[in-house]
Amino acid sequence: MNKTVLVIDDDDLLRSGLKRGLQQHDFSVLTAASAEQGAQILARVSVDAIVLDRMMTGMDGLEFLKKLRKSGNLTPIIMLTALSGPDNAIDGLENGANDYLAKPFQLQELVLRLKNIIKNVPKPTQTMPEGLVFADNEFFIKRTTDATGKLFALSGEEKKLLQNLTSPIGNIVAASPMVAKRLRTKINSVLSNLDIITIRGRGYKLVTAPQQTKR
Repeated sequence: MNKTVLVIDDDDLLRSGLKRGLQQHDFSVLTAASAEQGAQILARVSVDAIVLDRMMTGMDGLEFLKKLRKSGNLTPIIMLTALSGPDNAIDGLENGANDYLAKPFQLQELVLRLKNIIKNVPKPTQTMPEGLVFADNEFFIKRTTDATGKLFALSGEEKKLLQNLTSPIGNIVAASPMVAKRLRTKINSVLSNLDIITIRGRGYKLVTAPQQTKR
């Protein structure tokens, strides 16, 4: 599966050049011309890594990095900078960047560093959302009043989709709209705290916000 990288840089030529270059190395690439646009993308989509410019108009890269880490987002980040001196690298690394790359740089070096930070990111502990249990290769619905749990009746396609959506929670998964609709209907009928939403052009995502707008 291709890894998805978000490039946040206000230099139009560099941003478009990085997009083309990374796509040639089998990355899926999203781009943002500002930290504010980057934050909007991350609110909708999970990515495997972020390439973040240090100096931008509006919110700069370091401020964006601090806010992202403070929110609990641990997506691997490589910071880019035209600033010289070790202090700038230290600032980025101390505030949560996984790596730091000075401009100008070779695309191949960026590719290697991206692969390295993605490979080394800690695997999240698998946690099922409240009310849903996966055991013995089956899903069970577990309510507070039901000590044993009830087998969740799913077709093979529905079960596979739910496994992908929960491994880990937050995955965006491509699937047949019909299968996604059936699974969503079944989930909504037994667990009010879960829903499946559509991520336009990408697939489906399991969310735990009961107030999510139905789509």
